[in-house]
Amino acid sequence: MKNLLTLFDLKRDDFFKIINLSRIFKEMRKKGIRYVNILNGKNIALIFQKPSTRTVASLSIAIKELGGCPYIFFQQQLQLKRGETFLDTVKVYERYFDALIARVYSHKLLEQAAMRSKIPIINALSNSFHPLQAISDIFTIYEYFKKLNNLTIAFIGDGTSNVLNSLIIASAKLGINLIIASPPQYSPAPALLKRVKKFMERTNTTIKVIDNPSEAVKEADIIYTDVFVSMGFENESEKRRKIFIPKYQVSSTLLKHVRKKKYIFMHCLPAHRNEEVTNEVIDDPRHSIVWTQAENRMHTAKAVLAYLFKNR
Repeated sequence: MKNLLTLFDLKRDDFFKIINLSRIFKEMRKKGIRYVNILNGKNIALIFQKPSTRTVASLSIAIKELGGCPYIFFQQQLQLKRGETFLDTVKVYERYFDALIARVYSHKLLEQAAMRSKIPIINALSNSFHPLQAISDIFTIYEYFKKLNNLTIAFIGDGTSNVLNSLIIASAKLGINLIIASPPQYSPAPALLKRVKKFMERTNTTIKVIDNPSEAVKEADIIYTDVFVSMGFENESEKRRKIFIPKYQVSSTLLKHVRKKKYIFMHCLPAHRNEEVTNEVIDDPRHSIVWTQAENRMHTAKAVLAYLFKNR
């Protein structure tokens, strides 16, 4: 694995190695063992074209505790703001840094950078994919259920979400069934569903797309949602809210349709409370594990970086 742009870059075995590394790092930190010299003083650049809370924090801590040096740059601090191209920035930074982690609007920028860059490129979120979030989600699910195979995720909301796109790849590769309840005009991209079909056949996985949230959650082990208005789509806010609310809101009323007693609620955060999820659901200590999910971003970030640099 030279780059991590999407979860297509990971083989099935890679997932389980990263999950195991995440478990080890989490256990070490609980014991007070925070620092290991895996990155050995490597300089890692983090460029953010979009806002970030969990990603910038988790990656900064992960890099530092692995013995590396994180350097964080928001777009307004760089010449990107004044017209320098992203690729020109990358070509400069590859001469300073050992890796580049970037949160961008256009996924094509990352693809172009990866083709030309001599250093590893990691996707910290693009308009199309969010692999680091999905890896953390998979680890969190495994941590809770002690397995992945034959579990069912019900994703309620925007079927074009970059987080969902990454969960689609992960689910197909790892044998997790996925039911997506979304408005027809916000269904997942057919090209992506077609691309993961070969993985679904190998793992005997099903991915269903429906428009009925109540039906989707019935047999779910995990109920997952994301914001209805992702970064970059703010101009569609009013339109999207009219379409998604209240039908696709995860509420206590919707969760009455869940048949399994041991289910969990997940949200990648930030949450727009009382839009895609109500307060009583996200704050429910019996089922909501969103804070553990957020914490695990740090442990899985360590695992990804350790795995990426293991032969460097």
